[in-house]
Amino acid sequence: MPKDESYILDLCNKVLSLIGRRQHTFPFLLGDCGKDGRCRRLPVDAYYHEHQLVIEYRERQHFESIGIMDRRPTISGCSRGEQRKRYDERRRIVLPQNGIVLVELDYTMFSHDSRKRLHRNVSADEEVVRSKLKRFLNSGCPTSRS
Repeated sequence: MPKDESYILDLCNKVLSLIGRRQHTFPFLLGDCGKDGRCRRLPVDAYYHEHQLVIEYRERQHFESIGIMDRRPTISGCSRGEQRKRYDERRRIVLPQNGIVLVELDYTMFSHDSRKRLHRNVSADEEVVRSKLKRFLNSGCPTSRS
């Protein structure tokens, strides 16, 4: 079964009738620099050039600590959990500064189990996605109403 992120991004593609570029990077959206002074481009979950739109899906690790994974030191000199928060905030600031709309979807918007994994009720989940993306429908790009 694909990850919840892939499932949600597939629904976004369906609602927008477009294929988003997954793990797209921009030259202006950079992570923290390493000791060598080089900064890596930060990927976004999906980019829709036609709408200048980025969609980020936030799974539970964006809201709570995930054990040993979050304690591991990073190039930023902080835990992975802290770095994730920092990079999420950087996306919120830098993308709009560059004319790109950021829409964040998170697991709490959808029916999920106690482990915070989605139940995957396609029709209900598609309605949530459609409501969050409604301003991008009927904007000159073909849309699916099915």
